[in-house]
Parts: sequence; structure tokens; C-alpha cells
Amino acid sequence: MNLEKQLGSELRTIRRQGLLRQVVPARHEEGGRIRIGERSFLNLASNDYLGLACDPDLLREFYGRLDPRELPGDFGPGSTASRLMTGNHALYRRLETGLAELYGREHALVFNSGYHCNIGILPALAGREDLILADKLCHASLIDGMRLCRARLIRYPHLDYERLEGLLRRQRGNFRRVFLVTESVFSMDGDRADLRELVRLKEAWQAILYVDEAHGVGTLGERGLGLAEEQGVVDRIDLLVGTFGKAWGGQGAFLLSSATAGEFLINTARSLIFTTGLPPVSLNWLLFLLPRIAAMQEQRRALGRLAGKLRRELGHHGLTTAGSTNIVPVMLGDAKQAVRVAERLRGQGFWVNAVRPPTVPAGTARLRLSLTAAMDWPRIAPLPGLIARAMS
Repeated sequence: MNLEKQLGSELRTIRRQGLLRQVVPARHEEGGRIRIGERSFLNLASNDYLGLACDPDLLREFYGRLDPRELPGDFGPGSTASRLMTGNHALYRRLETGLAELYGREHALVFNSGYHCNIGILPALAGREDLILADKLCHASLIDGMRLCRARLIRYPHLDYERLEGLLRRQRGNFRRVFLVTESVFSMDGDRADLRELVRLKEAWQAILYVDEAHGVGTLGERGLGLAEEQGVVDRIDLLVGTFGKAWGGQGAFLLSSATAGEFLINTARSLIFTTGLPPVSLNWLLFLLPRIAAMQEQRRALGRLAGKLRRELGHHGLTTAGSTNIVPVMLGDAKQAVRVAERLRGQGFWVNAVRPPTVPAGTARLRLSLTAAMDWPRIAPLPGLIARAMS
């Protein structure tokens, strides 16, 4: 059988299982809305948690600084090369220095995306003599990075730190280094890691703690530094990863670490070495936001209130949800039902995605409702009732 027939057969199986995915052309609008074709929807599938990427006032202020006489300068659309060649624009240094100062850390290193961080850092640091202990619900990018490692990998049950300590007790003496790997806010469940307990474990067992703050940065902590700030452990996490592609409304990601680890990764992290650098215009946007993100306490508080109210209303309609952040999953179980309910909600003007295997474990399909600070309750209020009716 040739390749086309094989792939066609596998696609038909995916379609029968209700797991077929498609890309849809979209245009993002202010106020937490998205335009698909000729229709505008309230966008409940966005990671633009603070609503910055489509904030017209913020964008006018940013682009108002552009002087055409200085192009390409700080607004160029391409970096021309990798960072280790000629793509390391001077803006990188300003951004990394600013991030290190904001977090009170020794060193910051900017990557092209959270995916680049997670597939590059662990393979560079963890070798055959090492062990990785990772939460079972870590993001796919972390899983891919761990698969690229030569280290042994054991995935402990989600948030089960008693089981994790048991693994450390049995395994620690057999390995040179042990890495504890977790997200802070888990992307599909919206629940939180206990970073204080993980810090205790890493210190007790001389391990190295790697935390992916992709969904905590910007939304949690007094200055938006993430769950690590909220739990008071920013300075005690060895490898702290954050992203610009969500609450920052931009592009790229960063690692906070010791200066030694940062220098080592510049020389060994393949996902940093062998890719074109970020364009100057993207770096400039991040520098523009750097002092502003820390001051957005009211947006963070409003987002938390909105998420809490939505969870309560979903519960009043007998719907099962989880977590305690602005990521609000509505658990349905069956993948086909999740797709069907999402389609009905779109018919009512809500852009909602069904999250299905393999993104989540089999039997745990859900609607992932992602709230942003650009939304308000009157626009969200009809949603719980609509979901309940769509399921009946």
C-alpha cells in the first residue's frame, strides 16, 4: 500500500473517533473577540490572558514610537540569522537584563518559544547518568524534550508529591543528578502545582527543580511573575521557564537560572543554537511591555473574579469543572460529545474548542474555556446555561 492510501486510511480512523483537527483562518479583534469568516465570536480559546495582543490603545502607543527614518532599526521584521551568528540584536541584552532584574535572578535567556525552551533545556542538561521525575500531566513540549534526553524518565501521578518522594527515596542514590519537572499551572486542567512542596523535596534530596510557568506568567503574583511569586519561591527554583506567547501577547519565552547554567545552555541547547533569532520588532514589543506587565494588578484581580464566578455558575448548572485559574475546563468525557457541544456553542456566538485525546487522556475530553482580562461577566453570563442545554 502506498503512502497516500495509508495516510488516507489513518485519517478516516481519526475522523470516526471524533479526533479530526483542522486549522481555521482567524482574525483577532479587540474585546476578546475573534472573526472566523464573516462572523465574530467571543473568543474562549485564546491564551492572550491579559488582552494585550489586541488592545488598540496599547498598540497605538507602541507603533506610535516607530520612526520610518530609523528602519529597520528596532522594528525590523527579521533578525537575519541565529543568535550565535548575527541575529543577536542589542535588544536581546536589554530584555534579558530587565527580566533578570524583575525576577531578582542571576541570569535570563530568551528562546524563540516555550516549545524551544522545553525541547532544548533538558536534553542539554540531563545525560545517561541522570534521572527525570516529571508530573504525568506535563505539557507535550516537556514530554518531547524529555524524550530527546538520554536520562531515565519516570512520570509520577499528577500532583502526587507523596509518590514523588517515594521515588526519590528509592532512586536518588542511583543517579548523578535528578530533575523534578512540572508545570506551575497545568494547561488543560487549570490547576496548580504546590511549588513550595517541590522546593522542599528538591532541597531535601539534592535535586534540580524545573518549572514551566507558561500559564502563570502575567496572570498570577502581585507583579505577574507567576505562581512562583504567589507562593514565594521565585529565588528557589533552579530552572524557571516563562513564555511571552500568552499573557504577554507576544512571541518567545525565557529561562531564569544561574549565570553558569545560562552560559552552558548558550553553548549546548540545540533549539537555541540552530534557529533564527526573534525579529527586532518582537523584542521591542516585549521591552515595551516589561514595565507594564508588573503594574497590571487590577487586570489580574478582575481575571480571577471572572473565573471564580464562571466556575460557580457552571456548578449551579450541574456541570463538572476543575482547577482554580482563568483556565476553566468543563469535563465531558466523550470526544464526540465534546465536539458536538462546542459546535452548538459556536452557533450561539462563543468560540469554544473541544479538547480531545491525545492532548488529554482518553475518556477525559472537555471544553477548555480560557478567560481573558478583555472580557466581562455580562458577555460570559449566558454560557453555563447554553452548555447545560447543549449537553441534554
